[in-house]
Amino acid sequence: MTGRELESESGLESELDSKATPKPKSTPKPKPKADAKPKPKADTKPESHLAMVRRARRINRELAELYPYAHPELDFRDAFELLVATVLSAQTTDLRVNQTTPALFAAYPTPEDMAAAVPEEMEKIIRPTGFFRAKTKSLMGLSTALRDNFDGEVPGRLEDLVTLPGVGRKTANVVLGNAFKVPGITVDTHFGRLVRRWKWTDQEDPVKVEADVAAIFPKSEWTMLSHRVVFHGRRICHARKPACGACPIAPLCPSYGEGETDPEKARKLLKYEMGGRPGQRLSPPPDYPGAPAPALGAE
Repeated sequence: MTGRELESESGLESELDSKATPKPKSTPKPKPKADAKPKPKADTKPESHLAMVRRARRINRELAELYPYAHPELDFRDAFELLVATVLSAQTTDLRVNQTTPALFAAYPTPEDMAAAVPEEMEKIIRPTGFFRAKTKSLMGLSTALRDNFDGEVPGRLEDLVTLPGVGRKTANVVLGNAFKVPGITVDTHFGRLVRRWKWTDQEDPVKVEADVAAIFPKSEWTMLSHRVVFHGRRICHARKPACGACPIAPLCPSYGEGETDPEKARKLLKYEMGGRPGQRLSPPPDYPGAPAPALGAE
């Protein structure tokens, strides 16, 4: 990756960052493979880089089987809606964003409309997402920049996206990967936490994490890898209490045992469709096995 590609996060992303949590038609219940029981850790030689790469790629293949329906968990119909929704997702759940954006896009369907908004009126609409004053300022700023500098269109290059107010590298990669099909690795809190647990990197800085992981996988895998890892972090490998005993990739995890290892207790920790509950999208993809999330006020 070039020096320019490794620019640090900017705007609202660096000030506010993170995502978080929430009865399906079918309820997948992951179970560790019978012939792949985690073995007690023993004193062994440090894992070589080559062995780590092989293990990382196998984890990706296992996640692809576990989450063949992995997708961005923000509702959107075009690049502008995805850009706005991703900016709103800082320090709140995708569910809350998805419950808020229908009214927002009904009021301001284009960058030109949003740039001309009355700030106090926009603040009322996006208030449920938190930090609504800072987010209103960013949304109006990025909409003004799109109107004035990009003819009202969301640009399809990272170097252009990161010039927009409130847009850093993470948001840019979300938009590029899912609206423009340009491969990118999205390092949010879930992704960073899991790749460190799996010993793919020991870096804390998101840009360095992105560089380390990008070196392990072919470019064609970057976008879907991001979705799979985030899905796993939200459903099974939680921050405070990972469901180790219900994790299908436990045999490949060097951090196995940090969470609940009893299979029955671990299964109770599963979330979203894995735990038999709705997902975060009000309009999920057709192949999503869980139930749609409820609209605002219907929870």
